Amino acid sequence: MAERLQKILANTGLGSRRQLEALIAAGGVRLNGVTAKLGDRANADDDLVVDGRFYRVVSDEKSTRRVIAYHKPVGEVTSRKDPEGRKTVFDRLPNLHNNRWVSIGRLDINTLGLLLLTNDGQLANAFMHPSSEIIREYAVRINGNVSDEMLERLRNGVELDDGLAKFDRLADEGGEGVNRWFRVTVKEGRNRLVRRLWESQDVQVSRLIRTRYGPVALPKWLPRGKVHELTPKDVEELAKVAKLPSKPTDNLRAVPVHPRHRRKSRKRR
Repeated sequence: MAERLQKILANTGLGSRRQLEALIAAGGVRLNGVTAKLGDRANADDDLVVDGRFYRVVSDEKSTRRVIAYHKPVGEVTSRKDPEGRKTVFDRLPNLHNNRWVSIGRLDINTLGLLLLTNDGQLANAFMHPSSEIIREYAVRINGNVSDEMLERLRNGVELDDGLAKFDRLADEGGEGVNRWFRVTVKEGRNRLVRRLWESQDVQVSRLIRTRYGPVALPKWLPRGKVHELTPKDVEELAKVAKLPSKPTDNLRAVPVHPRHRRKSRKRR
């Protein structure tokens, strides 16, 4: 059964549907040798070229949904390739046969802690969608004087460049002098949201650690730079939180192929 290109590419983990619609509209996708347009559909075994990289459309009905927890260190970026040549989180991940890991959200280069990755683009997109409102928990070390009035503002809401934001939970975890630890939670994944909320109060975040994402907590025994694969029961719980079936549905996705293995252009169906 044919599916829209943006859905297939989202299942592959190449971006959000909105981002992929923009890529298609800009002429960045070719389907069976012809520049694709919005509204085009593809079938299993069709050929795609996305930003110059070759893919073949396959059905993932036989795949098993997998999720890994990665303890991200400071200094790694959450992208597959970095134009500045910095280390990426994908450098240390186990290989997947005919598939790829998709990060569920991002952590900036100076943030460490829990990063979830999956082979199921549908699960990643469901978790990251703003309507999901899935809790992200962080431990934050603040450098600066923190007043009760400041904490009240952060709980009630602060106007940022991209709209009103707040901490859904904010607890003082102690500390000495101007270095104090706090535990905070947010329900959205806006870029650098936790840092920007604190910085709006003229204090500095000197340490930021994500300790939980939804029902998954960062294992205390997991060393930085190491991976732990979630059990099938844990993955099923994640699917439940994301309001998805316990097993992946029969979706189409695209797998990379080497240019020399590509076939001659085929007529579009």
